Amino acid sequence: MASLGRKMLIDGEVENSNEGDVRYDFDLFVIGAGSGGVRAGRFSAQSGAKVGICELPFHPISSEVVGGVGGTCVIRGCVPKKILVYGAAFGPELEDARNFGWELNERIDFNWKKLLHKKTEEIVRLNGIYKRLLSNAGVKLFEGEGRVVGPNEVEVTQLDGTKIIYSAKHILIATGSRAQRPAISGQELAITSDEALSLEELPKRAVILGGGYIAVEFASIWRGMGATVDLCFRKELPLRGFDDEMRAVVARNLEGRGIHMHPQTTLTELVKTEEGIKVRTDHGEELIADVVLFATGRAPNTKRLNLEAVGVELDKIGAIKVDEYSRTNIPSIWAIGDVTNRVNLTPVALMEGTCFAKTVFGGQPTKPDYVHIPCAVFCIPPLSVVGLTEEQAIEQANGELLVFTSSFNPMKNTISGRQEKTIMKLVVEAETDKVLGASMCGPDAPEIMQGIAIALKCGATKAQFDSTVGIHPSAAEEFVTMRSVTRHVDAAGKPRTNL
Repeated sequence: MASLGRKMLIDGEVENSNEGDVRYDFDLFVIGAGSGGVRAGRFSAQSGAKVGICELPFHPISSEVVGGVGGTCVIRGCVPKKILVYGAAFGPELEDARNFGWELNERIDFNWKKLLHKKTEEIVRLNGIYKRLLSNAGVKLFEGEGRVVGPNEVEVTQLDGTKIIYSAKHILIATGSRAQRPAISGQELAITSDEALSLEELPKRAVILGGGYIAVEFASIWRGMGATVDLCFRKELPLRGFDDEMRAVVARNLEGRGIHMHPQTTLTELVKTEEGIKVRTDHGEELIADVVLFATGRAPNTKRLNLEAVGVELDKIGAIKVDEYSRTNIPSIWAIGDVTNRVNLTPVALMEGTCFAKTVFGGQPTKPDYVHIPCAVFCIPPLSVVGLTEEQAIEQANGELLVFTSSFNPMKNTISGRQEKTIMKLVVEAETDKVLGASMCGPDAPEIMQGIAIALKCGATKAQFDSTVGIHPSAAEEFVTMRSVTRHVDAAGKPRTNL
């Protein structure tokens, strides 16, 4: 039995309880073995905690009764999505190759089933790796559905239906989120991103509802593989919450690659016909599709956890309310990742899991830091950003802002003939010369932005960017050669946008 005399320091106060009087099966029991749960469990075990974790049995398409170690990102999210993005990018790359001297046949076939098989092989491999990571750290894995039945008790329903209750000094909920379907007539004919990553047949005609990451990424994937794609979204531009200028660039690129854009449009009805799924929009348009994808958001996985019975507070969408240390209103119960609906990104769940382990078992109370979190949208070409958008900077700053932009034809496109510019942007606070935000839409943007994120995290100034020697020839060097101000913005005016 691990030490029961462990104490935790938060905000300078030692947590006192009658620990010596109570013996628990585990120091920590984690419900949910996705990225965040696995990280928290492993790191807690490495600090000497006795850790148990439960997860639903593996399946590529999630439901209330199947999931898998590795979670959404590994099994039905970022990883398989990126594999499909790689696959889709070869289509236009092969077209571009002709002007680089590659003599290709006019007809180039794409084998969707082969890529699907390779994708499934990879997620099965990663599922095994995550299981080994837990085992090597000494974490006990239980396959089954977990729910909270007391402040220090988790009930696990095993695969044969039997229920076992385990006691734990701390319970961590890391159950993530699941794709949602809007209430549209015929919605059962549509699919979500889960099914989209495992379709038996590649659609020839796809209609996508949504304007976020998932919508524009699947639009790029299917279009790159040769499908006709119609993208319907409620706002004037896709990717609400990103920099408006960059959103316009993404929209232009999607359109330039042959995706039919339907701004300020939603779907009203889906009807099954002999020709395919008939899709009606609120503008009276009718589209025919083989596949309709709903990419309209995700909801926290809390419904089956029994949290209300134990008294854990949830917000109006069902996300678990937590404090700065990821602790709920019940002192022994904690939560991290998408189930808390803070910043719903895999690396953020990893950060929260690390901070949890340090706080509770490492003797180092640590709050997750949500400043300067970089992210990427893997449309083709990708968008990547870190720090404030121009709109956020205007909202938060008091003085003048300097906006630097660079728009250029990448060297590769000058030979291939592809008409698609790369756009880069820096938002700078005039008074301090501090770089507040950076954005890029173009090839390799995420790889470049990860380095820029370190600079912003260190508080870099525009002068420091300018004094950095560039790597030539590269697109990245543009970030250190933007000498001329594109525009001055007076933040005092605080113009707002609702695109």
